[in-house]
Amino acid sequence: MTNPKSTIQNPKSVAILGAGAWGASLANLATANGHQVRVWSRQGSQIQAVLKDVQIVLSAISMIGVRDVASQVHSFPLSPETIFVTATKGLDPQTTCTPSQIWQTVFPNHAVVVLSGPNLSKEIQLELPAATVVASNIPTAAEVVQLVFSSQRFRVYSNSDPLGVELGGTLKNVIAIAAGVCDGLQLGTNAKAALVTRGLTEMVRIGNDWGAKTETFYGLSGLGDLLATCNSPLSRNYQVGYQLAGGKSLTETLANLQGTAEGVNTCQVLMQRAKQQNIAVPITEQVYRLLQGEITPRQALDELMLRDIKPEYNY
Repeated sequence: MTNPKSTIQNPKSVAILGAGAWGASLANLATANGHQVRVWSRQGSQIQAVLKDVQIVLSAISMIGVRDVASQVHSFPLSPETIFVTATKGLDPQTTCTPSQIWQTVFPNHAVVVLSGPNLSKEIQLELPAATVVASNIPTAAEVVQLVFSSQRFRVYSNSDPLGVELGGTLKNVIAIAAGVCDGLQLGTNAKAALVTRGLTEMVRIGNDWGAKTETFYGLSGLGDLLATCNSPLSRNYQVGYQLAGGKSLTETLANLQGTAEGVNTCQVLMQRAKQQNIAVPITEQVYRLLQGEITPRQALDELMLRDIKPEYNY
C-alpha cells in the first residue's frame, strides 16, 4: 500500500456529515493525514457551506437520517467527480435498503464507497491501532478513500464487494445484542463461542440471499466486526443485550445509551425480509422476540439451545 504520507502532497477536501463519535473519529484521521476536513451536524454549520467544492462526502449519520440528508445534499451543486462514502451500519425500515443503496439511488452517476470494520470509536479516539475496509464497484474510488484515511494506526484495506462489506457491519449488530444477553446471564465462554459462530453462519446465509459474497463475511468487515462488537462493553448493541439480561426494560436501556444502537431497528427490518425471502434466522428471531417483550432473555437463549439437532453444514 502507498505510504499514507504521500496523501499530504495531494490533499482532498472532505465533508463529514455527522459529528457523533464515529464521524469525529474519521474527521480526525483525515485531518491528521493533511486533508481539508469540514464537519456538519444538525446543530452546527450550514450543510451548503460544508459541501462547497468538496471532493469526498462521507456520511456517518444514524440510519434514521440517511434518506433525508441524502435528499438535502442532492439539492446543492456537486462536481460529477465527487465520491460518496457511507459509514452507517443499518437498514432502511421502509425499503430494507442499505445506506449505500440509498446514496446510489439519489446519486446514480457518482461513485459510492462503503467504509466498515471493527472500529469502536472510543478506541480510535485513544489512537489505538485498528483496521477497516473500503469497498466499491469502482476500484479507483475505493483507492482514493483508502489513501485519505490510512495511517500507521489505522490500516485500510480495499474490497470489491460493497454489499457484503456493508451487510457485515449491519447484521453483526443483531448478533451483538444476543452476545450481550449471553454475558449478562453469565452463561460462559463456551456458550458465547457457539452463539457467535452460529451468528456468523446466519450472517452469511442472509448475505448470500442478498447477493453478497461468502468470503467477505470472513474478513474484517464481517468476522472482524462481529468479534469486536460481541466482546466489548463499548459496543452499544452489546450493551442493549447486557442491560436486558440484567432486568432493565428496552426503553430504559435505550434512554441511557450514548448514541444509537442500530441493531434494534436492523433486527426488525431483518425479520421482515427473512419472512419475505423465507430465510432461516433463528438468532435474529429470538432477539426480535426479546426486543418485542414477548420472551425473557433466559427464554431466548433456551429456545436456541432446544432447536432440533442437525448437521453443522447443509451443503
